[in-house]
Amino acid sequence: MSKVQMSYGSGGKATHDFIKKVLVKRFGNAILNDLDDSAVLKIAGRDNLAFTTDSFVVDPIFFKGGDIGKLAVCGTVNDLAVCGALPLYIACSLIIEEGFDERSLIKILDSMATESRRAGVKIVTGDTKVVEAGSADKIFINTSGIGIVTYGKKLSIGSIRKKDKIIINGRIADHGISVLLEREELSFKSSISSDCASLNGVIREVLDVCPNVKFMRDPTRGGLSTTMNEIACNGRFGIRLFEERIPLGASTKAACELLGLDPLYIGNEGKVVMVLPEREADKAVSIMRGNKLGRHAAVIGEVTGDNIGRVVLRTAVGGERIVDMLTKETLPRIC
Repeated sequence: MSKVQMSYGSGGKATHDFIKKVLVKRFGNAILNDLDDSAVLKIAGRDNLAFTTDSFVVDPIFFKGGDIGKLAVCGTVNDLAVCGALPLYIACSLIIEEGFDERSLIKILDSMATESRRAGVKIVTGDTKVVEAGSADKIFINTSGIGIVTYGKKLSIGSIRKKDKIIINGRIADHGISVLLEREELSFKSSISSDCASLNGVIREVLDVCPNVKFMRDPTRGGLSTTMNEIACNGRFGIRLFEERIPLGASTKAACELLGLDPLYIGNEGKVVMVLPEREADKAVSIMRGNKLGRHAAVIGEVTGDNIGRVVLRTAVGGERIVDMLTKETLPRIC
């Protein structure tokens, strides 16, 4: 038997293989097999309840732009929102290492309370466990969320068609690079801050005026490239991204070049990717740009009939290259 690897938690190919070959093999059912960010459940015969859960083990627990508490709330809210749901309630479980600084704990809980109010959700239940010193790394947080699906159309990869456009609400890779710089205590002088944010507001603004959104996902672990491959791997179409249109901050770009990292594979915590018809793409981008969480929104790609099952990047110099799913753990424990 092989051993569990860090790459199992990367969000990339190893994660997907582990989920399909180990978890779905044992737990598989009609709901789980969709492998969406949230399960959409039938209540009174209707698909109207979204349910999600997530665990957060970020290292370090405090970073520029957020902390593990804010991250936990944002991550749960966003997983519900990208399924077309209105997030309502969160459950919170804490696993705390004996000896953890109580002032840091209070700071994390205050951060969760603040972000919950900002997102319009309530933390309604939870659990606390304390383990012996050395049995955990300061604090781990698990959150589960419930929301009501309010969008009129079912969001699914199966709804995507050729010529649909792909949009994103802003700059990529800021979160992963922010955490990395904090973790390694690098002397890289920059203002890079995590994009950690609850996106239910900006998502709702788009859904209210764009009735034909096909699919949404927040490109967290594995980054934009992995999310695009998750969409394309169904084998019915290809995806073409345009490098020069993908928003990327100058400082983050410089840090990636210095560290030898590809920003397409770096995780985000405040980004949503939408696939929608060409006729609604510009409207959606305009709406996003009117929100502070979407000021750098852009159309970054399109669904094509070429390179079926593949993601291709049109580079700034006019060439093209295949963009595969993340195959190893680039930055462990960024969420």
